[in-house]
Amino acid sequence: MLAYIFWHQPWGEIESGDYEQRLAGFHETLAAADLEGFHGSSTFRVEGARWLVSGSRGYEDWYLLEGSYAMDPLNEFAVSGGRKDPHDRVAGASTNGAGGLYRLRSGLCNVIEASRATWLTKPRGTGYEEFYAGIKPWTDNPETSLWRRQMVLGPAPEFCVLASDNIEFPEGLEPISVERTRVWPPTGPTHYS
Repeated sequence: MLAYIFWHQPWGEIESGDYEQRLAGFHETLAAADLEGFHGSSTFRVEGARWLVSGSRGYEDWYLLEGSYAMDPLNEFAVSGGRKDPHDRVAGASTNGAGGLYRLRSGLCNVIEASRATWLTKPRGTGYEEFYAGIKPWTDNPETSLWRRQMVLGPAPEFCVLASDNIEFPEGLEPISVERTRVWPPTGPTHYS
């Protein structure tokens, strides 16, 4: 499973309630999508994401894909037909957009119910297998998912651990704990297929 993650913030004096309504409206139009390889989207209000340009508050969208082959059709679909106006309404109210492509490395795809994301940096000189073995005590839980960046498209760290509770990682991993509040979907499955 891949996740295209997109961070953004409201532009200027746009009220967060209005912005969230626009976001929900756009994601709702995507929910009806019957695109091969697209497994749904969700959006969260986030607090603590240091890479957001004007502070640590903003929004984080997750678009779940079976593989990278699903990106182009989703990109076209998102800005056409009945989705064009909802997309344009939120895009016109957004600023400071940045993204990344992440692959699910372990655990269940718990994107919707995870209220906490902890972003980690692999220490220099540490191999990937050593890194995975070192964090296993914190990630060896089916309710915790580990995501690894596949493509650098923005400033977020290489690894993301999603969980329902805050996890205290060693300082050497430069953990950044981000609180997530679901904006959309209002209800839904606890795990994506």
